[in-house]
Amino acid sequence: MLLDCWSIPSVMVLTWIFLKTKYRFRKIVGVLVCVAGLVVVIFSDVHAGDRAGGSNPLKGDALVIAGATLYAISNVSEEFLVKNADRVELLAMLGLFGAIISAIQISILERNELKSINWSAGAALPFVGFAVAMFLFYSLVPILLKSNGSTMLNLSLLTSDMWSVLIRVFAYNEKVDWMYFVAFAAVTIGLVIYSGGEKEDQRRAIVADEDNERSKRFDEEAGSASRNQGTVDGSWKMGQSNQPGTASTSATERGDSENMGKDIQGKKS
Repeated sequence: MLLDCWSIPSVMVLTWIFLKTKYRFRKIVGVLVCVAGLVVVIFSDVHAGDRAGGSNPLKGDALVIAGATLYAISNVSEEFLVKNADRVELLAMLGLFGAIISAIQISILERNELKSINWSAGAALPFVGFAVAMFLFYSLVPILLKSNGSTMLNLSLLTSDMWSVLIRVFAYNEKVDWMYFVAFAAVTIGLVIYSGGEKEDQRRAIVADEDNERSKRFDEEAGSASRNQGTVDGSWKMGQSNQPGTASTSATERGDSENMGKDIQGKKS
């Protein structure tokens, strides 16, 4: 169970690298509190003696880490598509290719188990319920990914282990260690810490976008003003370059008129 939490740091690293997500100190604290709650679950299992040793624990641990990493990649990829593509198209393609891959997987890996089922209304009902649950889950996940991101999704999924404990207590009347409830409280507090201040972060993001837009608009206006000033300066220089020629022409004409006047006066005298 603890290794399954590997998806959380994997998601944080992947979103930080590829989606440029910035995590504030409060969010990191929330993640650590959630993981601490699951550590309490592990200790409660050891304390209660509920854990059973596997035949190949190293192989099992490696498979869990690999599965958690792939799940993190899937969530980050879906978050990118949700924020940059059409949501309806995403769900359609997810359902189409998910059905194809699942059919291939069942035909190869679970063919014998499928044949051994004695089909009846009671046997089919759990499959129908599971299909409806998965439909609702994958239909609502894009909304959570768009609003809160894949890290919040993985943190929320941590509570699934806690809900299973509550079902054991109230549905099957089983006794569980008291540390389970401490872990449930820790995970809940971690989620509250992580999701707290979302409106403030969104407001800051909006303000930052507005500042960037104003800065971009100011740069464009400054560039346009510079181009207009350059045009005016060029016209002024062209006019200045034409003025000396005009002045010299006028001076020459005045000189010719004066010389002509002197010649006329000389002839009269």
